[in-house]
Amino acid sequence: MTIDIPGREALVLNTVVLDFNGTLAIDGKVGQSVESLVHEVALRYTTILATADTFGTATEFARRIGIRLEVVQGGRDKKDLVQGFSGGVAAIGNGVNDQEMFRVADLAIGIMGPEGAAVSSMLAADVWVSSVDQALELLLHPKRLAATLRA
Repeated sequence: MTIDIPGREALVLNTVVLDFNGTLAIDGKVGQSVESLVHEVALRYTTILATADTFGTATEFARRIGIRLEVVQGGRDKKDLVQGFSGGVAAIGNGVNDQEMFRVADLAIGIMGPEGAAVSSMLAADVWVSSVDQALELLLHPKRLAATLRA
């Protein structure tokens, strides 16, 4: 998807890399509204779940939604994953282990959710929002991104 941003180069996004725990899930559980939004995002973008799967629930979630799961050990793995895609990549997360992928993503969206957010990752993000629902909706309603990122 190409997003025209006034005063800046157009943003082209093909892939979305999502952190799981603390971002999509709280204590390993994903709410129904988030699950529905991830499904909608997956219909428009190649969608990857990148997680250490702390609670052991990511595999079932990814299977149910029909998205690819990448089990990672830390921030370097997430960075390498993002760099492995050709074309534009959006990354969504909240933790310290998300800051490296934020730095190499074409669009980094940080969330300040119930688990909080790491300051280092928030500083590396292009946009930050107060919930994962809002982050996913930015990808579904690109004019919101254009309004936030315009020069």
